[in-house]
Amino acid sequence: MSKLFMQVVEKNLKTLELYVPIVARVHGGSHPEFHEVHKVFEIVLEKIKEIETVKPDFSAEFAKLREITNNYTVPGDVCESYEAVYKMLGELDKAYFE
Repeated sequence: MSKLFMQVVEKNLKTLELYVPIVARVHGGSHPEFHEVHKVFEIVLEKIKEIETVKPDFSAEFAKLREITNNYTVPGDVCESYEAVYKMLGELDKAYFE
């Protein structure tokens, strides 16, 4: 993993772990696509936890997140936490491919 990716993981992971389930619960009814975001994030989270023993490939997960979120486009009717999740996931995505 690149140093930049690991820095972004360190910066955002705890907040994402807190926000993603809450946003899914609060906005999942009106934005069912966020349940998919939550599922893919859980896969990313598990892979991040394995980084010390394996070098995981996140390409498929970030491609799926870009598809589900329309390239992390924030819907107009959501809270700041929802927006923050998309911003942090976008930062992880960008850092992974740099």
